[in-house]
Amino acid sequence: MPDKPLFRKILIANRGEIALRILRACHDLGVSAVVAYSDADRDSLPVRMADEAVCIGPAQVARSYNNIPAIISAALITGCDAIHPGYGFLAENPYLAEICAQVGVTFIGPPPEVIEVMGNKAEARKMMQQAGVPIVPGSPGPIAHLGEARQIAREIGYPLIVKAVAGGGGRGMRVVHDDQDLVRALPLAQAEADAAFGNDSVYVERFVDRPRHVEVQVLADNYGEVVAIGERDCSIQRRHQKLIEEAPAPNLPRKTRDALLRSAVKGAKAADYVNAGTLEFLVDGRGDFYFMEMNTRIQVEHPVTEMITGIDLVAWQIRIAAGQRLTLSQRDCEPRGHAIECRVNAEDATNDFRPSVGTVDLYVAPGGPGVRVDSHLYAGYSVPPFYDSLLGKIITWGQDRDEAASRMERALAETVISGVPQTVAFLRDIVADEEFRSGSFDTGFIARYSQRARRVDDLVEAGLEIERAPGGRR
Repeated sequence: MPDKPLFRKILIANRGEIALRILRACHDLGVSAVVAYSDADRDSLPVRMADEAVCIGPAQVARSYNNIPAIISAALITGCDAIHPGYGFLAENPYLAEICAQVGVTFIGPPPEVIEVMGNKAEARKMMQQAGVPIVPGSPGPIAHLGEARQIAREIGYPLIVKAVAGGGGRGMRVVHDDQDLVRALPLAQAEADAAFGNDSVYVERFVDRPRHVEVQVLADNYGEVVAIGERDCSIQRRHQKLIEEAPAPNLPRKTRDALLRSAVKGAKAADYVNAGTLEFLVDGRGDFYFMEMNTRIQVEHPVTEMITGIDLVAWQIRIAAGQRLTLSQRDCEPRGHAIECRVNAEDATNDFRPSVGTVDLYVAPGGPGVRVDSHLYAGYSVPPFYDSLLGKIITWGQDRDEAASRMERALAETVISGVPQTVAFLRDIVADEEFRSGSFDTGFIARYSQRARRVDDLVEAGLEIERAPGGRR
């Protein structure tokens, strides 16, 4: 039976590097693409490279990239038969997916009801538990009051973590170690959740000490076929924001890896999932793992999976949304070599990572064997103050982890971005760090690394000589 035809034209409802990534996938598939942009992104690279571009509003997110009527109108007036939301903004908004269905435009992502259930962390936990996927012990649903939280604490023990039901990115999240901590943390988490997500519901679960953050990429078609395309380690993060990701996860026992992949497939099938998605897990020191959440979209870190499998995940998103069958088997997803990704942000690492704005005077991207760069930068580009600080991603591949890490050091050393403070030098120091190079780290790595750096700085201020490696590393 021949494949169903792909779309005539796709609206890309996003900006920056992910808009450019989707645009390239469309062109590889022979599909025309329209980039929806805000007034602040009028001169951006995705707009310049698009087949068509349409302005959907002023710089403010609420009046442009989060404006569903404007996005739907842009798709209809340009004759698009599908919308790709990328990540962030409206990518996990069930209302957009629902409106798309009502107006006859395909949403490139899962059905709205799946987005809604998976977007509620308490409901997602319940579904995964019923499917037999391990979850961290915790409240069965949102916490109604402090008394209920205390009762659960007595049952599962401290430390606990309070999490926003509709949360993400570390917002609405507090670690508590005793009853007094809980009294303070619960209302703070609720207030932060309400401010960030318009929903003050929170739940509690046992805090897993020094865990690794390991996620599994899945693809699922409309015919019940689901494959797990390997795992990624995302433990290098600051304030719950990922900085460096890699695949496969280093030092992960084969038994644990196989069980993770099986659980991810089981969870995706239980959710009746369709399209690309990611199930995120905590892995403890014993190799036990627990479901955290499912992201119902393409991930920022998807390139490391593409680098070790040769599978174009964005192209598969488009094919699946068009009704084509998934032709990949689990055998096609076996990793080949190792890949590492560094996120380069417009932030001042010497000033508590304060977001930066300004014009890029000079931009030189790294290259050579095993190096990929996903970025929308160019010399003369003005970094706007309205959006996420991500400037791009540097991805390296090697036959093993050591080669991938060495190539990443080289790639970061080659990278030149002047005019705007950014995190290239900070990332290079991390990649050179002994703990990182060992692969034996957890989500507390950045805190420990920062402490080590502060101690060295204190010694320097005290007048002691510190031997510095080439490139400024200590």
